[in-house]
Amino acid sequence: MLRRKQQTNQPMNFSQKSGGNSATHSTTHTTQNPGAARLRTILLAAGIASLCASCQNPQAPNATTPGATPAASPVAVSAPGDPNTVKIVSMLPMTGSALGQSQTMVNGIKQALAETDSKACDGKIKIEYEVLDDATAAAGKWDPAQVTSNSNKIVADGSVVAAIGHYNSGAAKLSIPVLNQANVVMISPANTYPGLTKPGKGEPKEPNVYYPAGTRNFTRVVPADDLQGSVAGNWAKSLGVQKVFILDDQELYGKGIADVFEATAKKLGIQVLGREGIDIKASDYKALMNKIKALNPDMIYFGGTTQSNTGQIIKDMRNVGMAADAVKFMGPDGIKDQALIDAAGKDGEGVYATFGGLPAKELTGEGAKWYASYKAKFNAEPEAYTAYAYESAKVAIAAINKVCKNDRAAIRDAVLATKDFNGVLGNWSFDANGDTSLTVMSGNVVKGGKWDFVSALKAE
Repeated sequence: MLRRKQQTNQPMNFSQKSGGNSATHSTTHTTQNPGAARLRTILLAAGIASLCASCQNPQAPNATTPGATPAASPVAVSAPGDPNTVKIVSMLPMTGSALGQSQTMVNGIKQALAETDSKACDGKIKIEYEVLDDATAAAGKWDPAQVTSNSNKIVADGSVVAAIGHYNSGAAKLSIPVLNQANVVMISPANTYPGLTKPGKGEPKEPNVYYPAGTRNFTRVVPADDLQGSVAGNWAKSLGVQKVFILDDQELYGKGIADVFEATAKKLGIQVLGREGIDIKASDYKALMNKIKALNPDMIYFGGTTQSNTGQIIKDMRNVGMAADAVKFMGPDGIKDQALIDAAGKDGEGVYATFGGLPAKELTGEGAKWYASYKAKFNAEPEAYTAYAYESAKVAIAAINKVCKNDRAAIRDAVLATKDFNGVLGNWSFDANGDTSLTVMSGNVVKGGKWDFVSALKAE
């Protein structure tokens, strides 16, 4: 099943009905009252003048329906209460099973701010931080309506100069265009769907459809899925996989990375036995697993996140007789968290996952120093994306230090211009698309109830 395509706003057509039906042209009869005709002409002119007047003073846009480009509905932008105070906002799923991952990301952001006492420009600029939840209890994960609400809130708050988010690429798809028209830069520690930034790597109109203002405002410090999906295919080949069945959760991220994995597997000569999109709300997948078992695969590859019922998929896979030593299970970085281990239980042993970088404890240089300081500060292991959230915050702080005033456009430009950044992830730069120059990834496996690093994987 294809993921929902991005809709685009069309120019207003005065010959069409508001309901979107086919245009029907009214005919003016010569026998009409000339006074009534003159009145209609005056009213039409007044309406057009009013419309044009509103176009001359555009205000910040707001988000619309899921998957749609934002309309130009006005959102009032408040003036900063203090011109010397700016705000960084994070948009992460703080509700549902992703909370553990997200909380460590928030910890990383707070840690970066604490290192400068939440100040910039030699103490002249104060930096505030606000945590926004893009998930709801009803959804159990990110929620389009919540993303809409958060995006509008960010635009309206004149003190906000940078956003860190999201965890899910589908959420970023909705918020990027809204923030774009308000010049708010977004730095992502986790969004890996290629179509958000790379021409020719997603849907036909991507990525330009996400940037209605004509300028880029989205960057990411993590490599995109066109690299990770390819790395996963090569790793599967090196593990001896000859036959694979592919599943995906039918969401932007999951389907996208499964597409790349499938293409790579076929190129490498791995037989793709079949592919299906799952219902993430299903109570079990036993029938599907029995169907796959009959095909005698070496591996099941799943494109999705832990929140897409991955634990249940793994349990049912093992319960129908596909043991870990006979049939491997591999997924992308979206399943590399403690929540997956908790959900799968003992059946999670032997599960493989790629990750768009190195685990925190494998970092060197500044990364090794950060890892030690994080463990000392929070008395816990950081999750997969903690270092990336920390790095995102450091990039935002560096941009604020260059601009030294509340200027959204200038801070956006400073972030996009990041070059040779010596951070915890290594020395890297953003390219013209806002993508990181880093390409080293990792292979990991669940061993003894925890994620264990296997090896570094280099994108070719």
